Amino acid sequence: MSIQYIGLSEINGPIVVLENVPDLAFEEMVQLKLDNGTCRTGRVVQVNGTTAAIQVFEGTKDLGLNNTVTRFTGQPMRIPLSKEILGRVLNGSGKPVDGLGEIYPEKFADINGSPLNPVRRVYPRNYINTGISSVDCLTTLIRGQKLPIFSGSGMQHNKLAVQIVKQAKISEEEDAGFCVVFGAMGVKNDVAEYFRSSFEQSGVLKNVVMFLNLSNDPIIERILTPKCALSTAEYLAFEHDMHVLVILTDMTSYAEALREFSSSKGEIPGRKGYPGYLYSDLASIYERAGIIEGHKGSVTQIPILTMPNDDITHPVADLTGYITEGQIVLDRQLDQKGLYPPIAILPSLSRLMKDGIGDGYTREDHQDLANQLFASYAKVQDVRSLASVIGEEELSAVDRKYIEFGRYFEERFISQGVTEDRTIGETLDLGWKILSMLPREELDRVDNEALDKYLPKPEKEAAENDEPIL
Repeated sequence: MSIQYIGLSEINGPIVVLENVPDLAFEEMVQLKLDNGTCRTGRVVQVNGTTAAIQVFEGTKDLGLNNTVTRFTGQPMRIPLSKEILGRVLNGSGKPVDGLGEIYPEKFADINGSPLNPVRRVYPRNYINTGISSVDCLTTLIRGQKLPIFSGSGMQHNKLAVQIVKQAKISEEEDAGFCVVFGAMGVKNDVAEYFRSSFEQSGVLKNVVMFLNLSNDPIIERILTPKCALSTAEYLAFEHDMHVLVILTDMTSYAEALREFSSSKGEIPGRKGYPGYLYSDLASIYERAGIIEGHKGSVTQIPILTMPNDDITHPVADLTGYITEGQIVLDRQLDQKGLYPPIAILPSLSRLMKDGIGDGYTREDHQDLANQLFASYAKVQDVRSLASVIGEEELSAVDRKYIEFGRYFEERFISQGVTEDRTIGETLDLGWKILSMLPREELDRVDNEALDKYLPKPEKEAAENDEPIL
């Protein structure tokens, strides 16, 4: 039997308070009926004895203290799921906004997910090919990994996200399917339309589930968006054995919604006004990536966040770095040079990369090549610093080779076209070709056997041996 409560004790912004309610449950869904007969949805966000604080999804405008009828459903928020959800566009709370009708569910899933037994986690191996050389070669994305992208305001992270969705794939030998769950939080209408039209025109929308929360939508919906997206990903991965890539943009918008929400509840703020539980809240999202023993599918996450003032020590970026397994950092100087994608190689890393590349996964020379490219590009930065002091013309011949290598590396390897989809073989071959610009004795991170096998010969030596010039 359902008990209805007439009247409210308090209305404070998007929060309403109801007293003398027994058997309350945190995150229980609530229905509120107004005088005019319309209904709104809410969620219990705070419990203090028999007093419930309820956040109303649609806002508290026109709610009355005396005549509002409240009914507690006894259930958390659940999202309808079926295999046909692929190709659909939903709002932040999982309701269709593409005009194709409701979703006929095979099941309803709690958006908070189920606790995952750590013993049943399988160590992530094998990779997802994005077609982007600087990612695939140097910060390889491993299935089951959580690898964030740290960007700055006004940079091209949206374009990068679209390219990853279009190009991401797994090896063709595997029978498991691959799909993308894309969650956008707090985006403007034109950005949302850019995402949708890009996926439609490229033909990848049929393998994508989109959750779009606009900047003028309620903040409670913004908080629900990543949870709905991850519940969908878990369903497709662990009940339909699919490899699912989840892209969440922008986690900074999510954190700011959480800060506003926390303030409306009167909670004591932490760093820069964010709630003290920001770390555990972000962890509850990021840790929903992985592979479970006994299932073929996997959930891989790429959360994207913008760093205010490009500050990588900002709380959202700082805490994200603690929880996740590496990061891809976008560089504003490269962006201002017109290079795309403007990925800063040296501060970027993938901590699980070493176990998902090499012989049997990508190619046996992958790790050696990545190590040498990192070391050589780090030397480029030192030589550039020296050149800024004494001038490039005063550099030694070897240092001038490094300057040339750095320029070519940025313009030909890091930078690539928006529609350019490179295979892992093309990326590795390009890396060796660029390394051949340096004297062989400078390549001290690779053994002679690998150099003999993969390093292209200098043009003069190749011509003398009547070999084709690479």
